[in-house]
Amino acid sequence: MPETVGLRARKKLRTRQTIERVALDLFERHGFTATTIEEIAAAADIAPRTFFHYFPSKEDVVTADYTSRLQQIVAALQTGPRDQTPWAALRAAFLDAAIDYETERDHMLRRFRIIQATPSVAAHNLQVQARWEDAVAGAVAEWLESDGTGDIRPRLVAGAALAALRASLRLWLAGDGVSRLPDHLSEAFELLEDGLGSIALQP
Repeated sequence: MPETVGLRARKKLRTRQTIERVALDLFERHGFTATTIEEIAAAADIAPRTFFHYFPSKEDVVTADYTSRLQQIVAALQTGPRDQTPWAALRAAFLDAAIDYETERDHMLRRFRIIQATPSVAAHNLQVQARWEDAVAGAVAEWLESDGTGDIRPRLVAGAALAALRASLRLWLAGDGVSRLPDHLSEAFELLEDGLGSIALQP
């Protein structure tokens, strides 16, 4: 049974990756809006209804890896040693994600360009980020043994960490990934830790 389950899981993963790959190809070639789910299904050699077994919408294809990334970050917070602050734990978890992103530079650039060019995908991306903030804030609240009622710290820490990631990603991707994403992220976390009020008005 375990071997059968393993084979089934690998087959599902391959199908998911194929759908994602051909969809991004079609989005780049014909545009996101002009590409239909039927065209994606045909290119992936699946039935259109099978598409929805893997992705709720076309927008979800573009943000396909966000769920797994979020799970990794939350897991790092939930299992991390308690001899550090939640901010330090988040920094370490986000840096791990940044290193992974660098290994997928071309793939990330493709996603970024589609998000930037397509209002519906950009709006969906914002919704996904809001869910990230909720999940990270919940993990921080658990760390602080807070129920979140009247406690701004979990939401503030989560929001600041995600702002650091967004700013770093935008800078990295805008430069076609030539610079190092972990360096940008480290700088962002350091600036936030030191206090943005200390940033000089002039360079």
